[in-house]
Amino acid sequence: MTSDTSTAGILSRPYLLATVGACALVFLSAFESLAVTTIMPLVSRDLDGASLYALAFAGPLATGVMGMVAAGNWSDRRGPAAPLYSSVALFVAGLLIAGMAGTMEILVLGRLVQGLGGGAMTVALYVLVARVYPPALHPKIFAAFAASWVVPSLVGPFAAGVVAQLSSWHWVFLGVVGLVVPALLMVVPAVRGMGSGPASESVAEPVPWAFGRMGWAALAAVGVLGLNLSAEVPGVGGVIAVVALVLALVAVRPLVPRGTLTARRGLPSVILVRGLASAAFFGAEVYLPYLLTERYAFTPTFAGLTLTGAALAWAGASAVQGRLGARLADDLAVKIGAALVLVAVISTLVTAAFALPAGVAIGGWILAGAGMGLMYPRLSVMTLALSTPENQGFNSAAMSISDSLGGALSLAATGLVFAAFTTTNSFAGVFALTAVIAVVGVLIAPRVAARVASPDGGMGGLDAKPELSRHA
Repeated sequence: MTSDTSTAGILSRPYLLATVGACALVFLSAFESLAVTTIMPLVSRDLDGASLYALAFAGPLATGVMGMVAAGNWSDRRGPAAPLYSSVALFVAGLLIAGMAGTMEILVLGRLVQGLGGGAMTVALYVLVARVYPPALHPKIFAAFAASWVVPSLVGPFAAGVVAQLSSWHWVFLGVVGLVVPALLMVVPAVRGMGSGPASESVAEPVPWAFGRMGWAALAAVGVLGLNLSAEVPGVGGVIAVVALVLALVAVRPLVPRGTLTARRGLPSVILVRGLASAAFFGAEVYLPYLLTERYAFTPTFAGLTLTGAALAWAGASAVQGRLGARLADDLAVKIGAALVLVAVISTLVTAAFALPAGVAIGGWILAGAGMGLMYPRLSVMTLALSTPENQGFNSAAMSISDSLGGALSLAATGLVFAAFTTTNSFAGVFALTAVIAVVGVLIAPRVAARVASPDGGMGGLDAKPELSRHA
């Protein structure tokens, strides 16, 4: 982009096609996510798949890690065009398999394929943002991504519940496929205009294929899937669960910046907080409609409206932080967001534990959406700010990997807790675990801002340089 576009908005002529196309794909992903979360309790009953309930959510997050690493590497080599097209094709294939499933096992298979494509699509979109928009517009485009959840959040859960009740839950999956064609048609001109080369002409040689990282990603996915299935193995399930958890954590180390698992200040903590926020939020959200349908006799339609409130709060808070820009410090937005998520998860915990009115959990979950809307865009902005053209793909993939793997491990663990406790305490056990994760997120959130000593002995700004080239 030329310098005279630096003050243009994301809907101005230089960026219009890219904005519309990218937001259309975010819309597609949002609609599917909210719709499937709404109907999954019904699907589980219909297919007698309670034992695979958590895997239906954790599985796509696990395979998404593989897609993220491959797409990040591919984007660093040739740009995000080909990864984006391929990821959309996989996403559609997964929806078709799940939509035509007659058993819970086939549905989970479809979800695994869908996750592979969805993970790759996320990374390709983040690289597209890094290469099309100037840094000054990053908060606004990420706010637009969050705003793209508004319409799906209004109609997605309710429409999914109505379709499932009046027709069949199969059409909730198959109907989303119809959104792919217009979304792809809108994004093609934008991506074509970017070209297919690497991000920077200063890169002397193309980035090599990172087959090692792809292998680690596959190993991390195996660990997550093993953790999910460990409860199905009598006698040695506990041992398998421990081994699978260790395997996943060991495998993720080469996929994120050095120091991520030890919460090193700066980029590593940014990546880690992203994963903890995902683990706390999505680990609880998946079970909230389940709680409302099982304990409070909500229909799928009205249970889904709970997700609508949170999604609207997410989009609203994201829009607010986008307007505030530099007036709201990135680290402050993250700290406030983490605290709101903790309060929300605690509200679901006390509701389940003490049989409080459903409105307590529903109202609390709106706070969770607001917290995520505040911190998610700022974590994305900080990740790109601490990246160079040579590692935008890697760092974008690392952020998305942390996001997905955090959610996947949380869902695997909550699935084990849900199965281990009695019916009376199972939901409380799930929300207690996610509350602990949220507490850890609050404690680590202040570490996203790394400070360096200035020459006069004071504290300087963000310390980006030490982490720009550390991939392992």
